[in-house]
Amino acid sequence: MEKNKTNVLEESLYLDVSFDHEGCLFPLHTSISLFLAAYCGCKALKIVLVPSETCTDRQLAGMDLLRNLQFSILSRGELPLVAQSCRLPAMVENRSSFCRAGLAVVLRRIIKKACEEDPVKKDVSELLGFKNTCLKACAEVSQWTRLCEISIPKAVEHFLKEESAIPLEILMLEKKLGEPVRVHNNDKIRRQKLKQQERSGNTGAQSVGSKGEEQGDNQDLFGASLELSAALSKLTNQEAPLESSREPSHIRKAKCSDLPPLEHVFAEGLYFTLTDVVLLPCIHHFLVSVNKREKEKLLELPLILCWYRRVQEVPGVLRAAAQCGMKFVPFPNLLYPERELLQPPMAESEESKDEVDSNFIGGPRPTMTKLKENGIEANFSPHPSRSQTIDWENLPAAVSPAEGKMSGERALRKKQQLDNLVSAVTNLVKPGDVIVDFCSGGGHVGLVLAHMLPSCQVVLIENKEESLVRAKDRSGDLGLNNIWFIQANLDYFTGGFNIGVALHACGVATDMVIEHCINARAAFVVCPCCYGFIQNTVKATFPKSHRFKEVLSYKEHMILCRFADQTAAQLPPERRLIGKRCMGLVDLDRAWAAEARGYSAQVISMEPETCSPKNNLIVGAPSEAEASHPMQ
Repeated sequence: MEKNKTNVLEESLYLDVSFDHEGCLFPLHTSISLFLAAYCGCKALKIVLVPSETCTDRQLAGMDLLRNLQFSILSRGELPLVAQSCRLPAMVENRSSFCRAGLAVVLRRIIKKACEEDPVKKDVSELLGFKNTCLKACAEVSQWTRLCEISIPKAVEHFLKEESAIPLEILMLEKKLGEPVRVHNNDKIRRQKLKQQERSGNTGAQSVGSKGEEQGDNQDLFGASLELSAALSKLTNQEAPLESSREPSHIRKAKCSDLPPLEHVFAEGLYFTLTDVVLLPCIHHFLVSVNKREKEKLLELPLILCWYRRVQEVPGVLRAAAQCGMKFVPFPNLLYPERELLQPPMAESEESKDEVDSNFIGGPRPTMTKLKENGIEANFSPHPSRSQTIDWENLPAAVSPAEGKMSGERALRKKQQLDNLVSAVTNLVKPGDVIVDFCSGGGHVGLVLAHMLPSCQVVLIENKEESLVRAKDRSGDLGLNNIWFIQANLDYFTGGFNIGVALHACGVATDMVIEHCINARAAFVVCPCCYGFIQNTVKATFPKSHRFKEVLSYKEHMILCRFADQTAAQLPPERRLIGKRCMGLVDLDRAWAAEARGYSAQVISMEPETCSPKNNLIVGAPSEAEASHPMQ
């Protein structure tokens, strides 16, 4: 259990450890993180395990997964303060207030660190997929991120602890492995496949040889296919061979509906990506458990079994598995289906598509009239302190939004927006308060607050690394020491705070911020944006307040949300006015929902209204008895 040597490039990777299931290191997020670190061979990581209260040194010493690792052990209270405010896994730069938290963010950081160490590791960089976007989007908007980061690890952990049926999340993965593959050059590859099939009489091209020491000779699993050729080209640092001649005219002009579907080679399609790395420890422990309990259940998962066998042949996987103590189960071939028997599910019918789209047909006037008849109209409270504007001329240049790479006109509007938010915050703040800037972007709000309120601790939370790094650089120019930077989805922030702010949090992100503040009994100042992206999610349903639910259906509320986006300056005045009223109604629903949970809340129009087409502020505060008091 030795500590890694400290150097300026070193980052600490903090991982929860418990032993809730024999032979498996919990939580699975920890197993996944360690497996990726082993696969990438990343050496600039100091691994720090944070055992649960019930975890003993004897258990740690007995884990095969840990025997080949150098690591140190710390209690939760010994972690850097910024890491204590986050769910693990988390990474903290050496002697820094910059923290990355959450599985997807941490895994992408491990890959980036490995590529910085050795830029020629193409197989590692390819894990991030097309345009480096694999698992980049947060779980609220990406089905794959939600499945890999939350759904499957949670479902498998529950399955390992409880005798139960195959989790629905596993069955969902089985279904997705049977769906047609969609990649950025979909048509091109499908046309090449059609040409290949015609040339070989629909029997497939000659088998592609195995590459790499660990890939073995199990090519019968894949069969001979264009998909395998493309996949191998990514795994072996070689480009796929180009077709020597142009496709015949009838192939170039073939309709998309006449082209053969692409078959899955890996989880998301043709290429081995971070998604496969995340799923492998989860599916491995799941299959090992099923194989011990009820082996016949494996027959319900033919595609997952195929995938499980396939990923073992990826160069580097067996090495990483051995380092992590993962012993793969050799399932007999009879459990694997013939490729021609694997048919993709029927495409969604046009009728069902129309049914979904019908939720958003219609104009706003009938809906607004219905609300008015029930005594509900957009109502904006007076601005409480618009006269308190920021003295920009006497502030350091690095505080100005113009330092965030935006035009002069846009920077002026951003200053006006900040005038409104900062004035609302100053009406609520007390010395020593913790203020969280959710969805902080480049830190326009958080940097101003940290500079103007030196007695307060300001926390910037943003999922996009580039934006947060830019904010950190600007903070360095200002010499601020009361500011933290957390790259994470906001759910991974667990610290206490007094005030939450968010400027132009898109769609349901506004509702997530308000919910996070209410759960912490903290005040909030939020400026919503992108009303058209609002929709029911796992964490938010609409309408939100009791009064709106009594009057409007979800369909009618979505009409309000769609037309609330019609406020752009180039639109006709009458249309903008309707959009503003729709914005007011949507935010009134949000305010009333907060009031039902012990808050006073107001919807305020920012001044001047020309500072932004999305110029509403929702300001809420809990009763004094319920206000949060985080430990400083």
